[in-house]
Amino acid sequence: MKRIRRAIHAFDPKLRDVRPDGRLRRAALFGLICAIAFSAAGCATISPRNVLPQASASQIDLEGFHNIRFWGDAPVRDIEATVMLDAPRTAARSSRDLNFLAISGGAEDGAFGAGLLVGWSDAGTRPAFDLVTGVSSGALIAPFAFLGREHDGQLREIFTKYGRKDIFAYNVHGLIEGSALADDAPLARLIEKYVDDAFIQEIARERIKGRILLIGTTNLDTQRPVLWDMGRIAMSNNRDAIALFRKILLASATLPGVFAPVRIQVQVGGKNYDELHVDGGVTRQVFIAPSLFSLGSGNRRAVTTRRLYVIRNGKIDPEWQSVSENVLSITQRSIATLIKNQGIGDLYRIYSIARRDGIDFNLASIPSDFSDVSAEPFDQRYMNALFDRGYDLASRNYSWVKAPPGLELAARLHN
Repeated sequence: MKRIRRAIHAFDPKLRDVRPDGRLRRAALFGLICAIAFSAAGCATISPRNVLPQASASQIDLEGFHNIRFWGDAPVRDIEATVMLDAPRTAARSSRDLNFLAISGGAEDGAFGAGLLVGWSDAGTRPAFDLVTGVSSGALIAPFAFLGREHDGQLREIFTKYGRKDIFAYNVHGLIEGSALADDAPLARLIEKYVDDAFIQEIARERIKGRILLIGTTNLDTQRPVLWDMGRIAMSNNRDAIALFRKILLASATLPGVFAPVRIQVQVGGKNYDELHVDGGVTRQVFIAPSLFSLGSGNRRAVTTRRLYVIRNGKIDPEWQSVSENVLSITQRSIATLIKNQGIGDLYRIYSIARRDGIDFNLASIPSDFSDVSAEPFDQRYMNALFDRGYDLASRNYSWVKAPPGLELAARLHN
């Protein structure tokens, strides 16, 4: 116990000295966790779980549910078998455009995407989306974006009214046990407040129409992304549907190490097992499965244009920062750089698929000139400023970028 206290005391001043760049100090916390893990080695006890055997790891259906999830890296035919069953209903409608929305993670930077969507609504140009995907903080935005501008008030509230204490509490007990640095019970209560029975019923009604909402998590045991069809969960008659819906949103926003993983129960051969799910951003910062672009392709005469909008809740331009030559600063900067470039790689992947399939690609990200910094994780003042910036951009006819960084000129020539 004394060793843990000494480790926290030694690193805490450095945490205060780190100038955050608008993110939940993922790397700083990661460095702290590493230090504590070494200090506390041998005394941590994590509650046991019944691990799904490797031979059954491909198990995809949950007891009492059917076709509600699939592997994010699965073959196209498997994804289509799960998600595209209702696509003909969408395609059968009168001639119109199809619109797709993919929302990235970004912790408190999700306030940008929330503000952008609300401003877009007030500009009167935001379309209804046939498909919405989200991970991490994007997972918390996605259901509200999916249901439309009628839920903009809730979206604004979630990303401007609440601060760090409404998201997590520092978890000394969990730290001693070796399970997590922070307790996400406040976030779970926040999700429960907004995701009620009426909300779930709305999601179900839209899924019946053929519209799709997908949330991404990461299965730690398999190291694979899992995509959850939230509309099918909402449509099910299972009494546990609302609890599972909330649990998936929580899991997608669960930063590993900082928060304890979310356990998802599966049943194989009459026995119950636990899967561990964490932040979808661990495997995909933003996603859209290639086969999902075929939404509506069963009746191409009914579709005039297909547009994809990608909201990257973060800056994609390089950001200069003086890095101190110590373990914490180097770890923080390296992890932040890794996350940024993973996100850019995801944008390249999505762009190449969109261009191949003739999809109009549109990208939004936090402007490089946004200079506010957060005083703490989920700093309410910072989130309000970022929300307002996103709102102002979108309400004034936002100019979407037509390609990922480095490909803008090629995109202009192509168009």
